[in-house]
Amino acid sequence: MTIPDPIHIPRPTPQRLELPPGTLLINANQNIHWRDRSKLVKALRQTAWAIARRDKLTALQRAHIAYVFHPDTKSDRRRDSGNWSPSAKAAIDGLVDAGILPDDNHTRLLGPDPRIGDPVPRSQLVLWITDLDQMHPEHIALLNPPTTLPGATT
Repeated sequence: MTIPDPIHIPRPTPQRLELPPGTLLINANQNIHWRDRSKLVKALRQTAWAIARRDKLTALQRAHIAYVFHPDTKSDRRRDSGNWSPSAKAAIDGLVDAGILPDDNHTRLLGPDPRIGDPVPRSQLVLWITDLDQMHPEHIALLNPPTTLPGATT
C-alpha cells in the first residue's frame, strides 16, 4: 500500500475572518485588571460574531483554525505568536456564538495554531478556518501531533 503524497492532495479553501485593523487585542503578557480584560474579551467576541454573520461564513461541524497576528508597521521588534491566543480564543468564541461551529472543544476544533504575518498599519488579527470534514486524513495527520506519550498505557 502506498501512502498518498499530502502535497498533491487538494486542500479545501479556508474561510477567513479578519478583525478590523486597530482592534484592541489581548496579549498573554499583559497585566490588566480582570474587569478590563473581560470588556476586551466581550468586544472581541462580539466583533467576530458580527463579522462572521456579515460575511456569511459557512457553518462547519469540525474545523482547523490558524490565527495570524499581523504586527503594526511602526514596530520592528520580535514577536511571540502564541501571546495572541487570548484574542484568538475570544474570536473563536464569537464564531461559536454565530453558529459557525457548534462548540470549540477538542472534538470540534483543531487549533488554534498561531502565526506571525507581515506587518500592516495598526496591526490586525486574522483567523483562517478550514473544514476538517473536507480535509484528507493525510493533511489532518500533518496538523495533528500524537496525543499519547511513548510508553504510556491506556
